[in-house]
Parts: sequence; C-alpha cells; structure tokens
Amino acid sequence: QVQLVESGGGLVQPGRSLRLSCKASGIIANIYTMGWYRQAPGKERIFVALATSGGTTDVRDSFTDRFTVSLDNFKATMSLQMNNLQPEDTAVYTCSLLQSGSQYWGQGTQVTVSS
Repeated sequence: QVQLVESGGGLVQPGRSLRLSCKASGIIANIYTMGWYRQAPGKERIFVALATSGGTTDVRDSFTDRFTVSLDNFKATMSLQMNNLQPEDTAVYTCSLLQSGSQYWGQGTQVTVSS
C-alpha cells in the first residue's frame, strides 16, 4: 500500500506564492510517476503537473509560466512551486502516485487565493 500526504496549502493573496509538497510512504516501486491535480469549486478535476522517478517532469501548458514541479526520489516527495497565484487557482490540490498499474491518491490540500 501507498500513502500520500499533501501539505503546504492555505490562504494566500493574489500575486503571492505557495509551495505544495506530497510525501509518499509505504511500498514505493523503483519506477513510478507522481502527479498533481486540482479541482476548483463546481469544476472537474484537471491535471496540473507530473514528475517521474526517471527524472521527467511536465506541467500543464497553461501553468508553465507560473508552476514548477520537482521530485526528490530519495525522500519520495514531490513539490509544486506556484508563483503569482490568482483567484482562479483556488482549488483542492491532490497528488497521486502511479506504479505497477495502480494509482493512489492523497486527501488533497486546499489552496485559496483571495485578497
């Protein structure tokens, strides 16, 4: 089993930054992919970014100018640096881990961007 715990969410003013972290624990394979997703109120969950144990990263096109994803393989911790946050970034951000055909999800962390 794999457990995922997100942290770093909160209330932030427009234009500010937040750094989210997702710590994976349990039985972690040598090859895996971790991803960030977000779900805004009344909207469907969308892909935000991913990082693989092999060193590949990818960020949704609409976020590449503001979001950066990274993965510390040794700590099995993925981070999402979000800059210049805007009210439309308000959402629950959830991380996932995909390995050996199974996908695991965290509980999510709320990010609220408001003045």
